[in-house]
Amino acid sequence: MKAILLLEDGTVFEGKSFGAKGYKCGEVVFNTSMAGYQEILTDPSYHEQIITMAYPLIGNYGTNKQDWESKKNFVSGFIVKENCNYPSNWRNQQSLSDYLKENNIVGLEGIDTRALVKHIRTLGAMRGIISSDEFNIKTLKQKLDEYPGLVGRDIVKNVTSKKPYKWDKGVIDVLENKELKPEKKYKVVALDFGIKQNILRLLRSHGCEVLVVPAKTSAADILAKKPDGVFLSNGPGDPAPVDYAVDNVRKLLGKVPIFGICLGHQILSLALGAKTYKLKFGHRGANHPVMNLRTGQIEITSQNHGFCVDMDSLAHKDVELTHLNLNDKTNEGLFSKKLKAFSVQYHPEASPGPHDSNYLFNDFIKLMKKA
Repeated sequence: MKAILLLEDGTVFEGKSFGAKGYKCGEVVFNTSMAGYQEILTDPSYHEQIITMAYPLIGNYGTNKQDWESKKNFVSGFIVKENCNYPSNWRNQQSLSDYLKENNIVGLEGIDTRALVKHIRTLGAMRGIISSDEFNIKTLKQKLDEYPGLVGRDIVKNVTSKKPYKWDKGVIDVLENKELKPEKKYKVVALDFGIKQNILRLLRSHGCEVLVVPAKTSAADILAKKPDGVFLSNGPGDPAPVDYAVDNVRKLLGKVPIFGICLGHQILSLALGAKTYKLKFGHRGANHPVMNLRTGQIEITSQNHGFCVDMDSLAHKDVELTHLNLNDKTNEGLFSKKLKAFSVQYHPEASPGPHDSNYLFNDFIKLMKKA
Protein backbone atom coordinates (compact mmCIF):
# COMPACT_ATOMS: atom_id res chain seq x y z
CA MET A 1 0.00 0.00 0.00
CA LYS A 2 1.30 3.44 -0.82
CA ALA A 3 1.49 6.65 1.18
CA ILE A 4 2.20 10.21 0.13
CA LEU A 5 3.60 13.43 1.57
CA LEU A 6 2.60 16.76 0.05
CA LEU A 7 4.47 19.91 1.13
CA GLU A 8 2.99 23.39 0.99
CA ASP A 9 5.37 24.34 -1.84
CA GLY A 10 3.88 21.57 -4.00
CA THR A 11 6.70 19.03 -3.57
CA VAL A 12 5.45 15.43 -3.43
CA PHE A 13 7.15 12.37 -1.91
CA GLU A 14 5.55 9.00 -2.60
CA GLY A 15 6.45 5.76 -0.81
CA LYS A 16 4.97 2.85 1.11
CA SER A 17 2.48 3.01 3.96
CA PHE A 18 3.13 1.52 7.38
CA GLY A 19 1.20 2.07 10.57
CA ALA A 20 -2.32 3.51 10.50
CA LYS A 21 -4.48 4.44 7.51
CA GLY A 22 -5.63 8.01 7.18
CA TYR A 23 -4.25 11.50 6.65
CA LYS A 24 -3.05 14.34 8.84
CA CYS A 25 -1.60 17.84 8.48
CA GLY A 26 1.36 19.18 10.43
CA GLU A 27 4.69 20.93 10.23
CA VAL A 28 7.24 18.73 8.46
CA VAL A 29 10.54 18.57 10.40
CA PHE A 30 13.54 16.28 10.69
CA ASN A 31 15.33 14.64 13.62
CA THR A 32 18.97 13.51 13.40
CA SER A 33 18.86 10.96 16.26
CA MET A 34 19.97 7.41 15.49
CA ALA A 35 17.71 5.94 18.19
CA GLY A 36 14.97 6.95 20.61
CA TYR A 37 12.13 7.00 18.09
CA GLN A 38 9.56 5.87 20.67
CA GLU A 39 10.51 8.66 23.07
CA ILE A 40 10.25 11.08 20.14
CA LEU A 41 6.79 9.81 19.19
CA THR A 42 5.52 10.28 22.75
CA ASP A 43 7.12 13.68 23.37
CA PRO A 44 4.29 16.29 23.54
CA SER A 45 6.71 18.87 22.09
CA TYR A 46 6.14 17.17 18.71
CA HIS A 47 2.40 17.91 18.73
CA GLU A 48 1.20 18.79 15.19
CA GLN A 49 4.52 17.81 13.58
CA ILE A 50 5.30 15.25 10.89
CA ILE A 51 8.70 13.84 11.84
CA THR A 52 11.31 12.70 9.33
CA MET A 53 14.07 10.54 10.81
CA ALA A 54 17.38 11.35 9.14
CA TYR A 55 18.97 8.05 10.18
CA PRO A 56 18.05 5.50 7.48
CA LEU A 57 17.05 2.41 9.53
CA ILE A 58 14.36 2.88 12.18
CA GLY A 59 12.46 0.29 14.23
CA ASN A 60 15.24 -2.27 14.62
CA TYR A 61 14.81 -2.59 18.41
CA GLY A 62 11.01 -2.40 18.43
CA THR A 63 8.94 -0.65 21.09
CA ASN A 64 7.95 -1.20 24.71
CA LYS A 65 5.63 0.27 27.36
CA GLN A 66 8.47 1.54 29.56
CA ASP A 67 9.88 4.10 27.09
CA TRP A 68 6.80 6.28 26.77
CA GLU A 69 7.44 9.94 27.62
CA SER A 70 3.79 10.95 28.11
CA LYS A 71 0.28 9.53 28.29
CA LYS A 72 -0.13 9.30 24.50
CA ASN A 73 1.40 10.00 21.09
CA PHE A 74 1.15 13.56 19.82
CA VAL A 75 2.84 13.51 16.38
CA SER A 76 0.93 14.03 13.15
CA GLY A 77 2.98 11.58 11.09
CA PHE A 78 6.22 9.58 10.94
CA ILE A 79 8.59 9.24 7.96
CA VAL A 80 11.55 6.85 7.63
CA LYS A 81 13.82 5.58 4.88
CA GLU A 82 13.49 1.96 5.95
CA ASN A 83 11.23 0.49 8.62
CA CYS A 84 12.40 -2.72 10.32
CA ASN A 85 9.58 -5.26 10.52
CA TYR A 86 11.64 -7.81 12.45
CA PRO A 87 12.98 -6.02 15.55
CA SER A 88 15.43 -7.73 17.87
CA ASN A 89 15.89 -6.52 21.45
CA TRP A 90 15.38 -8.07 24.89
CA ARG A 91 12.96 -5.26 25.81
CA ASN A 92 10.95 -5.38 22.58
CA GLN A 93 7.18 -5.86 22.96
CA GLN A 94 5.84 -4.67 19.60
CA SER A 95 7.13 -3.74 16.15
CA LEU A 96 7.18 -0.06 15.20
CA SER A 97 4.62 -0.65 12.43
CA ASP A 98 2.16 -2.33 14.82
CA TYR A 99 2.83 0.40 17.38
CA LEU A 100 1.96 3.16 14.88
CA LYS A 101 -1.16 1.30 13.80
CA GLU A 102 -2.33 0.81 17.40
CA ASN A 103 -1.75 4.51 18.17
CA ASN A 104 -3.34 5.79 14.94
CA ILE A 105 -0.17 7.34 13.48
CA VAL A 106 0.28 7.42 9.69
CA GLY A 107 3.72 6.22 8.61
CA LEU A 108 5.57 6.67 5.32
CA GLU A 109 8.65 4.65 4.34
CA GLY A 110 10.73 4.04 1.24
CA ILE A 111 11.26 7.67 0.21
CA ASP A 112 14.61 9.42 -0.16
CA THR A 113 14.74 10.94 3.33
CA ARG A 114 18.08 12.59 2.50
CA ALA A 115 16.37 14.57 -0.26
CA LEU A 116 13.51 15.54 2.08
CA VAL A 117 15.91 16.63 4.84
CA LYS A 118 17.96 18.69 2.37
CA HIS A 119 14.75 20.27 1.05
CA ILE A 120 13.69 21.32 4.56
CA ARG A 121 17.20 22.45 5.45
CA THR A 122 17.34 24.64 2.34
CA LEU A 123 13.82 26.06 2.32
CA GLY A 124 12.90 25.70 5.98
CA ALA A 125 10.32 23.66 7.88
CA MET A 126 6.96 23.89 6.17
CA ARG A 127 3.39 22.71 6.42
CA GLY A 128 2.61 19.33 4.93
CA ILE A 129 0.00 16.58 4.75
CA ILE A 130 0.77 12.86 5.04
CA SER A 131 -1.80 10.40 3.69
CA SER A 132 -2.22 6.67 3.23
CA ASP A 133 -5.83 6.68 1.97
CA GLU A 134 -6.18 9.78 -0.21
CA PHE A 135 -3.81 10.39 -3.12
CA ASN A 136 -5.47 13.09 -5.21
CA ILE A 137 -3.06 16.03 -5.04
CA LYS A 138 -5.77 18.65 -5.55
CA THR A 139 -7.85 17.22 -2.69
CA LEU A 140 -4.82 16.98 -0.41
CA LYS A 141 -3.82 20.56 -1.23
CA GLN A 142 -7.29 21.81 -0.28
CA LYS A 143 -7.02 20.06 3.08
CA LEU A 144 -3.49 21.42 3.61
CA ASP A 145 -4.56 24.97 2.78
CA GLU A 146 -7.01 24.79 5.69
CA TYR A 147 -4.23 23.93 8.18
CA PRO A 148 -3.01 27.16 9.89
CA GLY A 149 0.47 26.01 10.96
CA LEU A 150 2.10 26.70 14.33
CA VAL A 151 3.02 30.40 14.32
CA GLY A 152 0.77 32.56 16.47
CA ARG A 153 -1.25 29.64 17.89
CA ASP A 154 -1.40 28.33 21.44
CA ILE A 155 -1.22 24.54 21.12
CA VAL A 156 0.01 24.02 24.69
CA LYS A 157 -3.66 23.89 25.69
CA ASN A 158 -3.98 20.65 23.67
CA VAL A 159 -1.25 18.77 25.56
CA THR A 160 -1.26 20.10 29.14
CA SER A 161 -2.78 18.09 31.98
CA LYS A 162 -6.43 18.78 32.78
CA LYS A 163 -5.92 18.77 36.56
CA PRO A 164 -3.04 18.66 39.09
CA TYR A 165 -1.45 15.31 39.93
CA LYS A 166 1.41 14.06 42.09
CA TRP A 167 4.36 12.24 40.53
CA ASP A 168 6.27 9.64 42.55
CA LYS A 169 8.24 7.52 40.09
CA GLY A 170 12.03 7.75 39.96
CA VAL A 171 14.62 6.86 37.33
CA ILE A 172 14.92 3.09 36.81
CA ASP A 173 18.18 1.25 36.19
CA VAL A 174 16.90 -1.20 33.54
CA LEU A 175 19.84 -3.58 34.04
CA GLU A 176 19.32 -3.94 37.79
CA ASN A 177 15.58 -3.17 37.70
CA LYS A 178 16.13 -0.70 40.54
CA GLU A 179 14.23 2.56 41.03
CA LEU A 180 16.06 5.57 42.48
CA LYS A 181 13.74 7.20 45.04
CA PRO A 182 15.65 9.03 47.78
CA GLU A 183 14.06 10.88 50.69
CA LYS A 184 11.93 13.85 49.62
CA LYS A 185 13.60 17.09 50.72
CA TYR A 186 12.19 19.71 48.33
CA LYS A 187 8.68 20.45 47.12
CA VAL A 188 8.54 21.30 43.41
CA VAL A 189 5.53 22.52 41.44
CA ALA A 190 5.96 21.65 37.76
CA LEU A 191 4.00 23.70 35.22
CA ASP A 192 2.96 21.28 32.49
CA PHE A 193 3.28 22.80 29.02
CA GLY A 194 3.75 19.28 27.56
CA ILE A 195 6.10 17.73 30.10
CA LYS A 196 8.25 14.66 29.42
CA GLN A 197 8.07 11.98 32.08
CA ASN A 198 11.84 11.57 32.34
CA ILE A 199 12.02 15.15 33.65
CA LEU A 200 9.63 14.11 36.41
CA ARG A 201 11.61 10.93 37.09
CA LEU A 202 14.81 12.91 37.47
CA LEU A 203 13.22 15.47 39.78
CA ARG A 204 11.93 12.63 41.99
CA SER A 205 15.33 10.89 41.88
CA HIS A 206 16.95 14.12 43.09
CA GLY A 207 14.84 14.10 46.24
CA CYS A 208 11.91 16.22 45.09
CA GLU A 209 8.25 15.89 45.96
CA VAL A 210 6.66 16.70 42.60
CA LEU A 211 3.24 18.21 41.94
CA VAL A 212 2.37 18.69 38.26
CA VAL A 213 -0.16 21.43 37.51
CA PRO A 214 -1.94 22.58 34.30
CA ALA A 215 -0.34 25.31 32.17
CA LYS A 216 -2.94 27.93 33.16
CA THR A 217 -2.41 27.54 36.93
CA SER A 218 -2.06 31.04 38.40
CA ALA A 219 0.99 32.34 40.23
CA ALA A 220 -1.17 32.84 43.34
CA ASP A 221 -2.27 29.19 43.32
CA ILE A 222 1.32 28.04 42.86
CA LEU A 223 2.65 30.18 45.71
CA ALA A 224 -0.22 29.02 47.93
CA LYS A 225 1.24 25.51 47.73
CA LYS A 226 4.45 26.89 49.32
CA PRO A 227 6.89 25.19 46.90
CA ASP A 228 10.67 25.22 47.33
CA GLY A 229 10.95 25.58 43.57
CA VAL A 230 8.95 25.89 40.36
CA PHE A 231 9.75 23.94 37.20
CA LEU A 232 8.76 25.18 33.70
CA SER A 233 8.43 22.27 31.29
CA ASN A 234 9.04 21.67 27.63
CA GLY A 235 6.12 21.88 25.21
CA PRO A 236 5.06 22.41 21.59
CA GLY A 237 4.71 25.34 19.25
CA ASP A 238 5.08 29.09 19.43
CA PRO A 239 5.75 30.43 22.98
CA ALA A 240 4.44 33.96 22.32
CA PRO A 241 0.71 33.08 22.30
CA VAL A 242 1.08 31.29 25.67
CA ASP A 243 0.78 34.73 27.29
CA TYR A 244 -1.03 33.48 30.39
CA ALA A 245 2.02 31.41 31.32
CA VAL A 246 4.38 34.31 30.64
CA ASP A 247 2.30 36.55 32.91
CA ASN A 248 2.23 33.98 35.72
CA VAL A 249 5.98 33.36 35.51
CA ARG A 250 6.59 37.11 35.65
CA LYS A 251 4.66 37.17 38.94
CA LEU A 252 6.77 34.29 40.31
CA LEU A 253 10.15 35.86 39.52
CA GLY A 254 12.18 36.58 42.65
CA LYS A 255 9.69 34.84 44.93
CA VAL A 256 10.70 31.22 44.36
CA PRO A 257 13.58 29.44 42.51
CA ILE A 258 12.69 28.65 38.89
CA PHE A 259 14.15 26.10 36.46
CA GLY A 260 12.95 25.96 32.84
CA ILE A 261 13.61 23.58 29.95
CA CYS A 262 12.90 24.16 26.22
CA LEU A 263 9.52 25.94 25.98
CA GLY A 264 9.99 26.70 29.69
CA HIS A 265 13.21 28.53 28.77
CA GLN A 266 11.37 30.57 26.15
CA ILE A 267 8.51 31.45 28.51
CA LEU A 268 10.97 32.50 31.23
CA SER A 269 12.79 34.66 28.68
CA LEU A 270 9.54 36.29 27.55
CA ALA A 271 8.72 36.98 31.21
CA LEU A 272 12.09 38.75 31.47
CA GLY A 273 11.22 40.99 28.51
CA ALA A 274 12.87 39.11 25.66
CA LYS A 275 11.42 38.24 22.26
CA THR A 276 11.32 34.91 20.43
CA TYR A 277 11.45 34.05 16.73
CA LYS A 278 10.98 30.99 14.52
CA LEU A 279 14.08 29.11 13.43
CA LYS A 280 14.43 28.18 9.77
CA PHE A 281 14.29 24.44 10.35
CA GLY A 282 14.70 24.06 14.10
CA HIS A 283 16.98 21.94 16.26
CA ARG A 284 15.93 18.31 16.61
CA GLY A 285 18.31 15.51 17.49
CA ALA A 286 20.57 14.02 20.13
CA ASN A 287 23.91 15.42 18.99
CA HIS A 288 23.84 19.23 19.20
CA PRO A 289 27.00 20.86 20.62
CA VAL A 290 26.43 23.56 23.24
CA MET A 291 29.09 25.60 25.05
CA ASN A 292 28.68 26.36 28.73
CA LEU A 293 29.92 29.97 28.74
CA ARG A 294 30.65 29.85 32.46
CA THR A 295 33.02 26.86 32.30
CA GLY A 296 34.06 26.77 28.63
CA GLN A 297 33.05 23.11 28.46
CA ILE A 298 31.18 21.64 25.50
CA GLU A 299 28.06 19.56 26.07
CA ILE A 300 26.53 17.24 23.48
CA THR A 301 22.82 17.78 23.93
CA SER A 302 19.39 16.47 22.98
CA GLN A 303 17.21 19.16 21.39
CA ASN A 304 13.71 19.65 20.03
CA HIS A 305 12.54 23.18 19.32
CA GLY A 306 11.47 25.27 16.35
CA PHE A 307 11.50 28.67 18.09
CA CYS A 308 14.35 30.51 19.76
CA VAL A 309 15.08 33.38 22.14
CA ASP A 310 16.49 36.52 20.53
CA MET A 311 19.69 37.20 22.49
CA ASP A 312 19.77 40.88 21.51
CA SER A 313 16.32 41.39 23.04
CA LEU A 314 17.37 39.83 26.35
CA ALA A 315 18.73 43.02 27.85
CA HIS A 316 17.60 42.49 31.45
CA LYS A 317 20.40 43.80 33.68
CA ASP A 318 20.11 40.89 36.11
CA VAL A 319 20.29 38.12 33.46
CA GLU A 320 23.45 36.29 32.37
CA LEU A 321 23.64 34.29 29.14
CA THR A 322 25.07 30.89 30.10
CA HIS A 323 24.90 28.58 27.07
CA LEU A 324 25.48 28.98 23.32
CA ASN A 325 24.67 26.65 20.43
CA LEU A 326 27.87 26.01 18.47
CA ASN A 327 26.06 25.12 15.24
CA ASP A 328 24.32 28.46 14.71
CA LYS A 329 25.33 30.59 17.76
CA THR A 330 21.75 30.78 19.08
CA ASN A 331 20.91 31.18 22.76
CA GLU A 332 20.75 27.96 24.79
CA GLY A 333 20.56 29.14 28.41
CA LEU A 334 20.32 31.96 30.94
CA PHE A 335 20.69 32.56 34.67
CA SER A 336 19.63 35.30 37.08
CA LYS A 337 21.24 35.18 40.50
CA LYS A 338 19.06 38.01 41.81
CA LEU A 339 15.80 36.44 40.59
CA LYS A 340 16.85 32.86 41.47
CA ALA A 341 15.94 31.62 38.00
CA PHE A 342 17.72 29.72 35.23
CA SER A 343 16.78 27.79 32.11
CA VAL A 344 18.17 25.96 29.09
CA GLN A 345 16.83 25.58 25.57
CA TYR A 346 17.92 21.95 25.24
CA HIS A 347 16.89 18.76 27.10
CA PRO A 348 19.19 17.75 29.98
CA GLU A 349 16.86 14.87 30.79
CA ALA A 350 17.83 13.35 27.38
CA SER A 351 15.53 10.40 26.47
CA PRO A 352 16.79 9.99 23.88
CA GLY A 353 20.25 11.49 24.07
CA PRO A 354 23.46 12.02 26.02
CA HIS A 355 23.75 12.75 29.74
CA ASP A 356 26.30 15.58 29.59
CA SER A 357 23.82 18.07 31.04
CA ASN A 358 22.42 16.09 33.99
CA TYR A 359 24.23 18.51 36.33
CA LEU A 360 21.46 21.07 35.76
CA PHE A 361 19.12 19.12 38.03
CA ASN A 362 21.75 19.33 40.78
CA ASP A 363 21.98 23.08 40.10
CA PHE A 364 18.23 23.32 40.71
CA ILE A 365 18.60 21.46 44.02
CA LYS A 366 21.43 23.80 45.06
CA LEU A 367 19.34 26.87 44.17
CA MET A 368 16.42 25.62 46.26
CA LYS A 369 18.73 24.67 49.14
CA LYS A 370 20.32 28.13 49.13
CA ALA A 371 16.92 29.85 48.97
